[in-house]
Amino acid sequence: MTKVIAIANQKGGVGKTTTCVNLAASLAAMQKKVLVIDCDPQGNATMASGVSKFGLEKSITNVLIDGLDVKEAIVTETEGDFHLIPANEDLTAAEVNLLDKFGRENFLKKALDPIKSAYDLVLIDCPPSLNILTVNALCASDSILVPLQCEYFALEGLTLLIETVDQLATAVNPKLKIEGILRTMFDNRNRLSTDVSDELKKNFGDLVYETIIPRNVRLAEAPSYGKPAMYYDKSSVGSKAYLALAAEVIEKTK
Repeated sequence: MTKVIAIANQKGGVGKTTTCVNLAASLAAMQKKVLVIDCDPQGNATMASGVSKFGLEKSITNVLIDGLDVKEAIVTETEGDFHLIPANEDLTAAEVNLLDKFGRENFLKKALDPIKSAYDLVLIDCPPSLNILTVNALCASDSILVPLQCEYFALEGLTLLIETVDQLATAVNPKLKIEGILRTMFDNRNRLSTDVSDELKKNFGDLVYETIIPRNVRLAEAPSYGKPAMYYDKSSVGSKAYLALAAEVIEKTK
């Protein structure tokens, strides 16, 4: 059965796109059929998958606004051996357009429903805000994976996101839940990182993945080469961490 997971956190710079692309590549390496949907006008997941966001003929914007059949927007050849629905800055206009539409929160869900059964997992890379694009992603999803940097304001932002999830579950998507909380950019030499990590485990228990994504140069470099880290340097600690995360995600889907 297909599982749709939104990679979401309203705070920027916490590793959402890095997590989306590297988790997708790791799941694909484990023989899972994976679709990545880039729902961020920055198009970073698109570029990190080895697909140029410049001059896209078909993208998630055409699906949401023009009614394009979602199958026609899928890119089947990426650097990560997963499928991709790309995005670029045109999606900003789509965001504005959606605000005037009836049932605007369900456009992505309706587009995705006919094709999602072709995949084991669908990962949606969300923008760093709780806007209508993120709401569309959450309404189309079964659950949310929350990348979270272990820093001072992390818990406050997480509380806000959980409140939003509860509101959406009550209003439009009863099945929506937190899939897991992923500690990213972790530096074990930093006392604050360790303290926040301990606080997360204390407050959220099993929702916190055992896997911790470390600060890693290879993870930071890989997107500039249009590749997931495991295709850039499979021996790096970052690549190994995302493979471990993929194993946890698969275990949860059983």
